Amino acid sequence: MADEKEAFLSRWSRLKREQPLEKKDETPAPALPPVESLTPESDFAGFMHPKVKEELRRLALKKLFSDPHFNLPDPFEAYSGDWTGGEPISPELMATLNQARSILFTEEEKKAADEREAAAKAAAQVAENVEGEAKQDEPGRQDT
Repeated sequence: MADEKEAFLSRWSRLKREQPLEKKDETPAPALPPVESLTPESDFAGFMHPKVKEELRRLALKKLFSDPHFNLPDPFEAYSGDWTGGEPISPELMATLNQARSILFTEEEKKAADEREAAAKAAAQVAENVEGEAKQDEPGRQDT
């Protein structure tokens, strides 16, 4: 055999057959108390053993986290609060914002903002005039 080169797969297969079979880990799952008798002070480490069935592990964890001590949301978690019920900005705060705008922005920016506000007001007035004219010229209305 030293003169002949053995093919890779043949050699691998022969060596694999010569190896002894590995013994399976036959340690039993730990003896566990019934899930109904668990309290928050109980030891839940046994339920985390790999031999414990997944359903039993989940039941034990459900029992553990149903305790109010673990069931409270973290007050320091940024996304745990309900931030949808905001209050409108008060007129006093709006006045301070306007004051800050006058302090922070340059004259050119102020003029541009004033022009935008004036254009918006003019557009609103035009829209009101068009609505008023449309009401007078309704198709079903006749001049009398």
